[in-house]
Amino acid sequence: MAATESGLSATVRSSVASPRTELGGPGTTLADERLLPVVPALQSLLPGRGLRRGATVTVSRSAALALALVAGASAAGSWVAAVGLPDLGIVAAAEAGIALERLALVPAPGARAWPTVVAALLDAVDVVLVRSPARLPAAQARRLAARARERGAVLVPLGAWPQPADLRLAVTSSAWSGLGQGHGSLQARQVEVLVAGRGAATRERRALLWLPSRDGTITPAGAPGGTGDPRVGPEGPAGLALAGEGDAPAGEGRPPGPPELPLADAG
Repeated sequence: MAATESGLSATVRSSVASPRTELGGPGTTLADERLLPVVPALQSLLPGRGLRRGATVTVSRSAALALALVAGASAAGSWVAAVGLPDLGIVAAAEAGIALERLALVPAPGARAWPTVVAALLDAVDVVLVRSPARLPAAQARRLAARARERGAVLVPLGAWPQPADLRLAVTSSAWSGLGQGHGSLQARQVEVLVAGRGAATRERRALLWLPSRDGTITPAGAPGGTGDPRVGPEGPAGLALAGEGDAPAGEGRPPGPPELPLADAG
């Protein structure tokens, strides 16, 4: 296992054009207090107003929220990897603000290879989105969280995760606007986001956000018309191309755009 993991890690590093900058020698913990940026609409919800390197951050009930969470780091130059998310669409990722030239996808590594693939990517890139295989042993989850802490990466499990996370985000309510009595189309979604965790995140925080607003951005729900400045994507809709649990429903009434690429959250 160790030899395989070492070889895979070397392969991943050689495939990434600009891997995460190493700031210390072997054994150096890279987490410290350094933060990866997030979009302005999410800053007030997170301790330190960003994603702490070395943290494990779970996201439940919204794939769109997970993409929004990592979009700021991607836009700032970080590599993002996604493992075990075969339905993650390139179009959806791009519209959420993810830089496709710095996105690595491993859609279906298989349950046996999954921990090795995730560990190798934690060695090489800043942010790793994952959906774990069914019945992932808690010991494996602990080892991966420790790997993220050691390497200064951010591990972002979507859905069920068998270990307590440093930070937990979840959409607790969701309401779409734009549909009338038998007419209209979905135009904007207001969500309540709950953030809790350990340490500085022990105290729960809640906020109402437009995800997306009518102009496709992510904004605080208090912004007039949902057209404030904070945004995920440069112009296009953020989250509309995803239909995970708590996200946009499939079918008629969706606004015109690219083909629907569903990403259903587990747990």
